[in-house]
Amino acid sequence: MTQVGTVKLKYGLGTIAVNIPERASTAFLRPNDLDAMQDFDSAFLRALDNPISSLSLEHLARENGTRPVVVIVNDPTRLANSDRFVHPLLNYLNRAGVPDGQVSVVFACGSHRPLNDREMDEILGAGIRKRVTCLNHDARDQSSLVYCGTTSRGTPVWLNKTVAAAGLRILTGSIVHHFMAGFGGGRKALVPGVAGHETIQRNHAMMLCDGSEIGRLDGNPLHLDLLEAARMAGGGFLVNVVLNQRHEFAGVFCGDMEKAHLAGCEMVEHLSGVELPWSADLVIASCGGYPKDINMYQAQKTLDNAAQACKRGGHIVFLAECRNGVGSDTYHDWAVRYKTLPELESALREHFVLGGHKAYAVGKLLSRATIWLVSSLPESTARELGFRCAGNAQDAIDSALQAAGHGARVLVMPEGSITVPRRNS
Repeated sequence: MTQVGTVKLKYGLGTIAVNIPERASTAFLRPNDLDAMQDFDSAFLRALDNPISSLSLEHLARENGTRPVVVIVNDPTRLANSDRFVHPLLNYLNRAGVPDGQVSVVFACGSHRPLNDREMDEILGAGIRKRVTCLNHDARDQSSLVYCGTTSRGTPVWLNKTVAAAGLRILTGSIVHHFMAGFGGGRKALVPGVAGHETIQRNHAMMLCDGSEIGRLDGNPLHLDLLEAARMAGGGFLVNVVLNQRHEFAGVFCGDMEKAHLAGCEMVEHLSGVELPWSADLVIASCGGYPKDINMYQAQKTLDNAAQACKRGGHIVFLAECRNGVGSDTYHDWAVRYKTLPELESALREHFVLGGHKAYAVGKLLSRATIWLVSSLPESTARELGFRCAGNAQDAIDSALQAAGHGARVLVMPEGSITVPRRNS
């Protein structure tokens, strides 16, 4: 237990200072600390030359000849520090005989909105848009998609035409835990990253299946369907990074789409899988700031972790700025339309809809705990989503502590998005 006073928690691009009364029995739940790589630039080039279970990227690039090369890059909802490696990656391809005019960067928007020029520059770094063609993926533009087949679980695989036509696909991004796919990164650059809306929706419907859960790949039907779909899409050369809690590079994993990804997942589990000392009466959780709290659609993943640390019937104070709002009109509409978890689940099983699945995911958490939301969302919107509101973060904590009662045990999660509670079995 730790006796604490003032604590600063990340919120958007800043922090919020809150006071936790010293009478509360408090512990902090943080990700394990991983050191930053000493020389990422050199390590990155070595990883391209000596990849996991693959020929070097130079060999693959020369073998590809004059066929198009596509580099798939995260959108703003996922942090990968892409600006640190896209420029040297293009230079590497140049040395391997691939001119900039042969390369396209495609942003893995999935079902999210397209990026504007400023966002592209922020993610890629200065000058990249002048070097290569940069494209937003549009999951709803059927004319921009090509059919690749149907998975054994019935998911039709529609893929971005530019990506499908490439002779060499380079799948970049970061690996983190994912609340239903087990882990992000890897195959997710292709599906859902540059897949069609129907593909994404049919795959995400498997969140209702047993085994589709955080930190699990073996026997996870949603992950296995993603993997099969990505193989059907042609796979690619993986360039995935792992970031520590300070958003520094802790590891880089290049090579085979599956095996390099598995190696990165092991590091992520070591970073984020944290033993839970006890189930808390009150959890105070920050997403860890922007972009993890860019909108409620993304922030839900942190809330899922916080709920795992909270006893059933407990309380959560959730700090998520949500500068871009809810993140999905459908999520908002479903939360307003269906007032109970059974109603949500019944509607989702009858007709699975992206966005509706997020209302259901949050609804499950609201059924477990009372959740105070501290955000920039209008109070009316926050209440429509099912949250309690307070004047500010301190008011929320004071109200939650009073509701939790005398002797409440408190867990503080300063980096909730990358802190995955593990119960000691």
